[in-house]
Amino acid sequence: MSLIDYPEKICSIVFTQGCNFRCPYCHNPELVEAHLFGECLSEEDIFAFLEKRRGKLDAVSITGGEPSIQPDLVRFIQLIKEIGYPIKIDTNGSRPDVLEKLINQELLDYIAMDVKAPLKKYRKMTRSNIHPDKIKESIQVIMGSGVAYEFRTTIVKSLLTKSDLQKITTLIKGARLYVLQKFVSSKCLDEKLLGETTCSDEDLEGLREKLKDKVQCVAVR
Repeated sequence: MSLIDYPEKICSIVFTQGCNFRCPYCHNPELVEAHLFGECLSEEDIFAFLEKRRGKLDAVSITGGEPSIQPDLVRFIQLIKEIGYPIKIDTNGSRPDVLEKLINQELLDYIAMDVKAPLKKYRKMTRSNIHPDKIKESIQVIMGSGVAYEFRTTIVKSLLTKSDLQKITTLIKGARLYVLQKFVSSKCLDEKLLGETTCSDEDLEGLREKLKDKVQCVAVR
């Protein structure tokens, strides 16, 4: 149960294993690297849990890893929606086709997309072969969806500059909400980042002030 993952709702979180990115600052390496995977819960246990907590939970948040790479994601969300829960999905935006399918079938109630970097730095930042146009397409799909959403960026000082963040706000110009997230170095995919100095609250507030002219709202988390 979480009080912070779905805005203004008490939610249950479903974590999916596997990701097509290898962002060095990822704080869930056990959901990214296959050799670190744990045993999966059965669908029966998940649905039994959600049925039992009707009236106590407001929503379900599906995160990862990267949920959009799961081949049965649409069916899984359909079954949760049948129980009556609103759905939030966390995504890296690499699969705009999946997002569009979920939106068109009215299966999503909130979308949170991580915008990792300016488009030109995407492959380097994510250590993947993602085509930057996929990211741009996902942003456009989300902003035109009519579904509540947020974009967010984790600020790692050694990887992103103020100029990079300004380019990101240009990419998502007009967005309803852009969230700046503080990097926590206690656990990450690339151990070289362990112990890296994180942005202070004052740093993040200064960034928020500089970036707020291109989007409707900038928040710090």
